[in-house]
Amino acid sequence: MHRTTLKILLGAMSLMASLLATGPVRAAEAPLWEVGAGLAVLNFPDYRGSDQRRTTVLPFPYVVYRGEYLRADEQGLRGLFYKSDRTELNISVNGAIPVDSENNDARRGMPDLDPTLEVGPTLNVALWRSGGTRHRLELRLPLRAVFATDFSHIKHQGWIFQPNLNLDVKDFLGHPGWNFGLMGGPLFSDRHYNHYFYAVDPAYVTATRPVYSARDGYAGAQLTASLSKRYRNFWVGGFVRADTLRGAVFENSPLVKDQQYIAVGVAMAWILGTSKTTVATKQR
Repeated sequence: MHRTTLKILLGAMSLMASLLATGPVRAAEAPLWEVGAGLAVLNFPDYRGSDQRRTTVLPFPYVVYRGEYLRADEQGLRGLFYKSDRTELNISVNGAIPVDSENNDARRGMPDLDPTLEVGPTLNVALWRSGGTRHRLELRLPLRAVFATDFSHIKHQGWIFQPNLNLDVKDFLGHPGWNFGLMGGPLFSDRHYNHYFYAVDPAYVTATRPVYSARDGYAGAQLTASLSKRYRNFWVGGFVRADTLRGAVFENSPLVKDQQYIAVGVAMAWILGTSKTTVATKQR
């Protein structure tokens, strides 16, 4: 596979996480694993703050694994360290898309932005559940280290903290099998992370792009709504994400051209195989 294709697939993880946010329907007994293949159509800006957008069609693997310590499900890929009735501590991953600076007016002449991989601990706290756990509200506290790679090297690019409230609703509006998710909250990032995305070093100054040094602090806020349904042999889902950079510590960067935007995506996956081994799960 071409390196550019690999970079796009890695960088799309954050958007695919939104598409899979509500995941398959959970039952009292479910297969240990499910595998398949899917196709997603995504429309999003080049980076947070860019006024240029792209529409991308991406194939993706559909993987669900319900292991005791390793899980890939509606909450993404994570390693589970601790779980009680109301709290869960895990290691989770996220990512961001690559940017070819020559195709972006604000960044032209600057280095490309490699795709980033975010890895770190997340503490989830259940705040409220309805009868039968059809409705669930959680406080999620992910702290992730950020790494950028072009597949010839990997560099640490700082830290990001994204506390959020997450609402899951099963059988949305009385429609069996449809699962709705709503997640929102602020973002905070350190100076190293903000420098990678928003700083302008003296070597890249132009008449319309002054030197800029980013600092750490508040990095805006996001609100994501997702809807999905698992059928017998396939799964469908979609998401809408509203993002604002107003009040962010880097909002005055010459690379921030749009302080508010919407990202959207839809996907379908075909289930090609499931485990004969089943595991007990709690209905949401």
